[in-house]
Amino acid sequence: MRPLLARRTRHRLAADAALLGVAAAFAVPLLWLVLSSVDAEAGLRVRTPARLTPENFSSVLTDEITFTPMLNSLLLCGGATLLTIACAALAAYPLSRYRSRFSRPYLLGLLFATCLPITAIMVPVYGLFVRINLIDTVYGTALFLATAQLPFAIWLMKNFMDGVPVLLEEAAWTDGAGRLQTLVRVVLPLMGPGVAVVTVYCFIMMWGNFFVPFMLLLTPDQLPASVSIFTFFGNYGQVAYGQLAAFSILYSTPVILLYALIARRLGGGFALGGAVKG
Repeated sequence: MRPLLARRTRHRLAADAALLGVAAAFAVPLLWLVLSSVDAEAGLRVRTPARLTPENFSSVLTDEITFTPMLNSLLLCGGATLLTIACAALAAYPLSRYRSRFSRPYLLGLLFATCLPITAIMVPVYGLFVRINLIDTVYGTALFLATAQLPFAIWLMKNFMDGVPVLLEEAAWTDGAGRLQTLVRVVLPLMGPGVAVVTVYCFIMMWGNFFVPFMLLLTPDQLPASVSIFTFFGNYGQVAYGQLAAFSILYSTPVILLYALIARRLGGGFALGGAVKG
């Protein structure tokens, strides 16, 4: 028994050490971010500031550096996320409710489309946008961002929609509701946690996207915060680390707030009690 217990103890200690190593890999950059944001002489080293100062935040809290790019990001990513959710719900509904021999190949095709790197198609997309006069337009960029996230959003939405019983829709049809009304008023409210997950995922992926707006938006006043972060990288390898850390904290705030606002829906389930008529 003792050798077996000793072996289990070693395995548990090894697993704990591996988990601590993974936690440190995430915690150290976050610690550097917080400490450097209040350090006037911040560098790449993780160190305690000799003097706490709000100068880095004061330097970046301007219209040109933070407010305008953040507003551009909210308009771009928020609009693209709403478009993705609407299209994903409409596309996932027939995939979830109707059985066809083409459903499985179609879903596999969607899953394959999520694996395609955006960089592989940006050259033809750029040429297409130039020809149809969508280059340097916020709505055109939002349309492409929504299109890029749509395959995986449909896949997720369909899996969540499968958990809503068809009996609830049949009860709504009995009361005279159409299929679109049933989708909007019955199915989507019941799969609130699923819609919240898809919304957060799509918004985060768009919020951190640098390459697409960098390629499709040319006017500096239209650039989102993910592109304007280059402001802190100067010539000859010089980087304003303190201001970069302060801007990064501000840049992460909308995502954290979005998650906090809908976190209550993530822990919920399908409210089925009393939903079906006797």
